[in-house]
Amino acid sequence: MTINRTAVNPVTWSLALGFNQGEVVSGHTRTLYCSGQAATDADGRPQHAGDPAAQLALALDNLEAVLAEAGMSLADLVRLNVHTTDVDALFPHYGVLAARLGAAGVAPPTTMLGVNRLALPGLVVELEGTAVA
Repeated sequence: MTINRTAVNPVTWSLALGFNQGEVVSGHTRTLYCSGQAATDADGRPQHAGDPAAQLALALDNLEAVLAEAGMSLADLVRLNVHTTDVDALFPHYGVLAARLGAAGVAPPTTMLGVNRLALPGLVVELEGTAVA
C-alpha cells in the first residue's frame, strides 16, 4: 500500500524552519506513537548537560532508534512535538533537527513547547513523534 502525504500550508513561514502546518496522510497500515525521547544513554542516564545542541542530536538519535525498532525511519514521521525547558537556548540549534528531517525528505507538523522541567534533571529537550507506514 502506498502512503500519500499532502502538505497543508495556508501560510508558508514554517517551511523555512522545516515543518508543514499540517499533513493529510492516507493509505497507511501501521501507526507508531513514540514516547518522549531525550538525551539519555542506554541505561537512561542524562547526557550532554548544558549542551542543547548535543542533547537535541542525541534525542533525535534515540527517536530514530525507536523508529528503526518498528521498521520505520524519520521519513515516516507525520507529527513531532518538541518539549524544552529553555526555548531560547534550544531554538538557535533547531537547524540540527530541521537538517535531519530534511535529509529524510519530511517536514512533519511540529510543535515546540516550553515546559518547567522534563522527567530527569539536566535534560533540556524531549522529542515525541508519531509515524505511519
